[in-house]
Amino acid sequence: MAEASNALTPRDEEVDPQFEPVIKLTEQIETKTHEEDEEVLFKMRAKLFRFDATSTEWKERGTGDVRLLAHKETKKVRLVMRRDKTLKVCANHHVSQEIKLQPNIGSDRSWVWKVAADYAENPPTPETLAIRFANAENAGLFKDAFEEGQRINLGLSNGLSPDEAIKAAKAQSKKPEPVKAENETDAPAEAEKKEEGAEEKKDDEPKQDTEAKEDA
Repeated sequence: MAEASNALTPRDEEVDPQFEPVIKLTEQIETKTHEEDEEVLFKMRAKLFRFDATSTEWKERGTGDVRLLAHKETKKVRLVMRRDKTLKVCANHHVSQEIKLQPNIGSDRSWVWKVAADYAENPPTPETLAIRFANAENAGLFKDAFEEGQRINLGLSNGLSPDEAIKAAKAQSKKPEPVKAENETDAPAEAEKKEEGAEEKKDDEPKQDTEAKEDA
């Protein structure tokens, strides 16, 4: 019985505190968005909508910073917008000459445009988009930057070097100073003042009439 008891008694062994992990972690892979190869030309907070042709309704696509990015070498300009928090892309397309920014019905702080291929989804899809800013001034700044980006891309497609395309685009962006007539004053007309005072705030959501649903 003593021998059996000794056989069941565990032997004194050295304790090794090191354990081999059951699951080995793989090396962290760096995710590239290609935005690291670009510089920001314009950045502003906005809300984006897309027009759903099936339901004939505007649907919110996301709120976040809309940016115009230029490639550091080629200088080609594209529009990229990511949603807040999730950073998921909700707009991604080149700023081509074919795109026409149109004012949204009933709003002075939003724009509507059509794009043949938006790369926010895979595969890319044609979209009718609308973007809304905090005020009319911000909307105007976006339009100026967007159209300058279009001119840069047009110059590049016409064979200009990146520097030449940028120089030509900026030259066209300069607006001549208004020439004031001798009797002209700085004060706005009283009728305009009354009109602005009487104007009521309208609904912010993009609006379209029946005809605009096809063209806006």
